[in-house]
Amino acid sequence: MLRATLLSISLILCGISAQAQEFRALARVLAEGSSLQDDGRDVVMRLALTQGVPYRVFTQDDPRRLIVDFRTVNWDEITESFDASDRVTRFVTGRADQGWSRIVLHLDRAMGVEEAGMTTDPNSGTAEITLRLSPVSASTFAENARLPLGVSLPPVPIQSAPALRENGLPMIVLDPGHGGIDPGAQRAGVDEADLMLVFAIELREVLLRSGQFDAVLTREGDWFVSLPERVTIARSVGAAAFLSLHADALAEGRAHGATVYTLSDSASDEASEALAELHDRADLLAGVDLSGADDEVAGVLIDLARLETSPRSEALADHLVDGLAGAGAGLHRHPRLQAGFSVLKAADIPSALVELGFMSDESDLQNLRNPEWRAEVQAGIRDALLLWLAEDEVTSALLRQ
Repeated sequence: MLRATLLSISLILCGISAQAQEFRALARVLAEGSSLQDDGRDVVMRLALTQGVPYRVFTQDDPRRLIVDFRTVNWDEITESFDASDRVTRFVTGRADQGWSRIVLHLDRAMGVEEAGMTTDPNSGTAEITLRLSPVSASTFAENARLPLGVSLPPVPIQSAPALRENGLPMIVLDPGHGGIDPGAQRAGVDEADLMLVFAIELREVLLRSGQFDAVLTREGDWFVSLPERVTIARSVGAAAFLSLHADALAEGRAHGATVYTLSDSASDEASEALAELHDRADLLAGVDLSGADDEVAGVLIDLARLETSPRSEALADHLVDGLAGAGAGLHRHPRLQAGFSVLKAADIPSALVELGFMSDESDLQNLRNPEWRAEVQAGIRDALLLWLAEDEVTSALLRQ
């Protein structure tokens, strides 16, 4: 299960004088001068930057992590060789919400921030950040951990994908749309993000209680999760299918009923091109190392993966439409559509986006707020997934032959 404990230990915001340096392009973290090493009893992280930037430091418990956010930096030069510490099990760099960049250190023991500081060169404007972590008790770590005001974090899979799937059950990833600073559609004092979170939590329980699935959520509270992070979570747990859950709203006109989207062909082409241009190749295709591939080769491999995944996504969406109809959800007059939604762009995971209704329609909104209606629709989605999985297994077996 995904679990996020919103805890931290400190917030450091460093203002940088405009007279001390000129903000040129996006600040870069330089490989030369950056390191993560054990220093006797402590862990020391040094980051060399092309220019000083505001930053903040905090920790999370369960699992234990040190998190450093920057406004904003490029991590391209930082590779696996950066980490020479035995006490940091792994590190992850990327983009956080609201214009921040982030590095996360996963700790194998409780460690507190002993030192945190930044020095800048008044002539060149370059900067160095030094963080020193010292051992503390587990109780002290948990007690001091607090999340900075206004900061939200995505859930983190505590178990690895193989551990989550030891029972052999297919993993369904449920993605309640929006969250945090992005409430989604709003009607009658209700946010789409809240409605979808409730629906996803209930649907997860329906899937788990069937004994036929494992299921996780991309968020379990009202926090922001970027669209790429949602797909990353799905891939990290070995998703058999990815369902993004939404409820639309119209400013003008009338529409009602559920709609199921898959990625359109034109959007697929654009997505392959965009994905191939990303610097972090480790998250493009499960089990395929694209780190040494150029954009053209990576694009071809992504397209090949979609040749298999796209028909599976289309079949998934068709079964979902049938399941929603059989559950009495009420369908839009065009219940099967295609679009370029970012969360559908994973090349190797069958994915569908389900608009459960229109919040701008009074009847749909009442349904979304009705536990009995939701329970019937959730049962319909469960049954649709079961039928799709059975059909998908037969199709896959035929393809293997």
